[in-house]
Amino acid sequence: MHPALRARARSLTAAGAIGALVSGVLLTTPHAASAAMSEGLACDTSSSGTFSLTASDGYVSTPDGNSIYMWSYGASSRGFQLPGPTLCVESGRTVTVVLHNSLPESTSIVFPGQRGVRANGAPAQPQFDDGGSLTSLVQAAAPGDGSVTYTFTAGSPGTYLYESGTDVSKQVQMGMYGALVVRPAGHPDQVNDRADSRFTADKDYVFLLSEVDPDVHLAVERNQPIDDSAYTARYFMINGRSMPDTLAPNGASWLPNQPYGAVVHIKPYDAATNPYPAAIRYLNAGTVNYPFHPHGSDERVVDRDGHALEGPNHEDLSFQKYDLDVGPGQTLDVLMDWRDVEHWNALTNPVPTKLPAITDQDLVGTDTWFSESPYLGTKNALPTSITSNNQCGEYYHIAHSHALEQATNYGATFGGMMTVFRIDPPNGCQAQ
Repeated sequence: MHPALRARARSLTAAGAIGALVSGVLLTTPHAASAAMSEGLACDTSSSGTFSLTASDGYVSTPDGNSIYMWSYGASSRGFQLPGPTLCVESGRTVTVVLHNSLPESTSIVFPGQRGVRANGAPAQPQFDDGGSLTSLVQAAAPGDGSVTYTFTAGSPGTYLYESGTDVSKQVQMGMYGALVVRPAGHPDQVNDRADSRFTADKDYVFLLSEVDPDVHLAVERNQPIDDSAYTARYFMINGRSMPDTLAPNGASWLPNQPYGAVVHIKPYDAATNPYPAAIRYLNAGTVNYPFHPHGSDERVVDRDGHALEGPNHEDLSFQKYDLDVGPGQTLDVLMDWRDVEHWNALTNPVPTKLPAITDQDLVGTDTWFSESPYLGTKNALPTSITSNNQCGEYYHIAHSHALEQATNYGATFGGMMTVFRIDPPNGCQAQ
């Protein structure tokens, strides 16, 4: 059994993943990025703007116990991870990415949306063999121990996909992708240069959406031909994980090669104490549209492909959207807050319907996130047979791809491209 699978067998159960989530345990590993956050965007940053990445192979695990051979970019100081490190830079800065290649074939990186991209000092441009056939969209690092140095000027503020430009359909499917977050100069708490794109500074999230056909990965692992005509994605991921692994914190020890979680954790909007929304950055590294939405809330789309939605005279063209249709290669930056519109209160404004039985609130088996109360911040007694994952009467909203085959693990439902948005009471969560 592969080491990653053994580690998983020792540690991972759905209840364990949820338990780690609700306990808010701060886990740090060598794979945790510089901020070492247990949730939210974990940036790789560099004061000089220089990053060293290594293309290498490794394994990731899925919630059904599978272990999948992958390729990916990893920080050279840490090693393999899926997806590649989230690189955070400032708009207008010069960025250098040194790519080292330990894979058995050439590979490269393209940086859509960035300005003046160069490779080893020359303009980054398509490469052709002696017969005139395209070999790569940009200069590549040779297999074995090759390297190439890319430089560019960071583009307009927003979120971008970086990915392989060599044998694209194969290498991107194998995992050669990552997120590039470009922040406005002097305004790290804004999505773009517009003041109305401000968000709560520590409520910044990346949802890098992708898919896996395990037959492709098995063929590459065994050095066999890939049958493109039989391509069928079986696993769907957020940040390299599938539900329920998406709920585990950043750097979870039982997911050593999948460092990024995908839980949005916020409090209700309040003009005085919590006036700014969360930022969520959606990226699609797959082959089809991913129609993604959280239950119960719209999101305001403010950027598309790293460009603010505004008119020629800076008119605000952002819009509210319930279901975000994220196309292949596309990025969408959204702002999201949760508002207590009805102001339900057990004494002054009770919910005018009978509460359903607890058995109707179970999500999976005998686990529940329901607090036996509809009121935010209230947790009532639960039957002793129930394992409660609700800490203090907080709300949980499911968020998932609305193409329901993408919300499965190899066809088994309540998996895949799915996570939760957690809403704590206004005063925070005090365990009851």
